[in-house]
Amino acid sequence: MKVVILAGGFGTRISEESHLKPKPMIEIGGMPIIWHIMKHYSYYGFNDFVICAGYKQYVIKEYFANYFLHKSDITYDFTTGNHDIIIHNNMAEPWKVTVVDTGLETMTGGRVKRVKEYLGNEPFMVTYGDGVADVDIKKLVAFHQNHGKAMTLTGVQPEGRFGVIDFGSDNEVLSFREKSKEDSGWINGGFLVCNPEVLDYIKDDTIMLEREPMEQLAREKQLMCYKHDGFWQCMDTLRDKEKLERLWAANQAPWKVWQNNNI
Repeated sequence: MKVVILAGGFGTRISEESHLKPKPMIEIGGMPIIWHIMKHYSYYGFNDFVICAGYKQYVIKEYFANYFLHKSDITYDFTTGNHDIIIHNNMAEPWKVTVVDTGLETMTGGRVKRVKEYLGNEPFMVTYGDGVADVDIKKLVAFHQNHGKAMTLTGVQPEGRFGVIDFGSDNEVLSFREKSKEDSGWINGGFLVCNPEVLDYIKDDTIMLEREPMEQLAREKQLMCYKHDGFWQCMDTLRDKEKLERLWAANQAPWKVWQNNNI
């Protein structure tokens, strides 16, 4: 099953870094967040990726074109006159990566529609290029296959940024506490699984996947939610990035489900 990663937006809310590179290429622990997402899927055996690029798409293409340079020790031998290159400890991944320029202004649904030719007539997954989680992808796929509907989204409860006031009668303040996940509603956290017919609900580049297609699928009772009560965090702002960096630096990153402690 192929994994479509939405990686074409402008990332305006984290413009401190996105003015230089697309948001999925912003680094956590020295590696682009899109790499973290791909490592997550790869751990569960899903290694065929279709990346919907757009804004500064050449940065993504150049990264994967030179991936071995980023992950290997290399000797450049100029003594022979042939400019020989010797690659040591090649850290190759078992990945097939297709990067598609899906346009600058294209909405999320339009981007998925634009990569239709690379998906074949089979179910596929879709996720956002700016969020990490410890979702069990195999359980998610099994849930989708078992219910038989057209689409599954992963529902998450994001942690709140602000504290909560607990009230008694007559608006008496009883206590202050940190906001818990239970205080929040469920939202679409990405990590979608789609049957091929989902593409028929996307008319053109102006369509947001989260609006008309999902709303129509819900009306037709073809949309299911896989509730994930574990870790989930999007990298929407610089504050979010700093939180993820702290978790990674402390070796407490819940999304790091792969076992190699050296990366």
